[in-house]
Amino acid sequence: MAIKTSDLNAKLFGKANKRRATTPQEAQTAAKEMAQVIELAVAGEEMVSFELLRIPAHDIEEKTFVFEENAREQSFLNEHALSDVLATLKEKGQQYPAVGRRNEDGRIEILDGSRRRMSCILSDKEFLVYTADNINAEHAKFLSDVANAHKPLSLYEKGREMLIKLKSGEADDQKALAKMFQCSEALVSGALKAADLPLELLQAYPNVSDLGRPTIVKLHKQFNELDEENQLKLVARCQDEDGFVWQTSSAQGVARITKEVTETLESWIYDLAPPKRTRVTKVDLVKGRASYTRKGANLALNLKKVDDKLMDEILSYIKDKLD
Repeated sequence: MAIKTSDLNAKLFGKANKRRATTPQEAQTAAKEMAQVIELAVAGEEMVSFELLRIPAHDIEEKTFVFEENAREQSFLNEHALSDVLATLKEKGQQYPAVGRRNEDGRIEILDGSRRRMSCILSDKEFLVYTADNINAEHAKFLSDVANAHKPLSLYEKGREMLIKLKSGEADDQKALAKMFQCSEALVSGALKAADLPLELLQAYPNVSDLGRPTIVKLHKQFNELDEENQLKLVARCQDEDGFVWQTSSAQGVARITKEVTETLESWIYDLAPPKRTRVTKVDLVKGRASYTRKGANLALNLKKVDDKLMDEILSYIKDKLD
């Protein structure tokens, strides 16, 4: 079940006076009031103290970085993908602090809040983050995974998680993945196809999370119909010095930009490898009784005035020839 950011903070944070919250509402209030020091039981285990730090906009990129095992692909975070956060940030400021741990070099590793972090960078706003000094790797992964639950991952990001499960042996096949991730096998197939695509191809779009399974499946098919040389040419074309493909679009609105990007990629693929025209031949074999149509390697027979006996003989002959 998806968890809202507000509910996530409610589950994580205790009251401002360092007592454990007795209800999610108490915890949510404490987080929203941005107490200077809070205490939380990470993964229901040991209590950890977090201090609220305020990072000036010009220091965010230098003094903070995102947890390496965060499932969210950071290169997808642009003004379109973050439009929901940016709208609130510009109007009301950062409503809930991020969560991080202090690194040995003094920088802050963001465990929960990578979208808020990038939104503050893009909007030139101060970044608020609750920071602790003693969060181990296991607890860091827990905080990161739970935090990502409130905003669905893209098919590409889901596919990467699924590939990890396959490679580690935690899942044997797509059926096992569907059960593990509580989704359909069709979605698993689409996610794995997305993860199989080059990152540069998906970065062409304004918001990768908006790409549904049909678009991903079609793009995967078109890309894999190219030979290796043309695949490399297509990827290189997506890395234009003017920026990502979506940044060169003059269309307004994510939906229109997405449509234009798809059309652009399809036109590039056509230029690299125009589809071969299949010759269609129709021949009258016996006038008024039998004709056939030849299309590539396919043959279609059209027979008229055929009784059961003749049908059986013809079908038997065809079966003998094709077996």
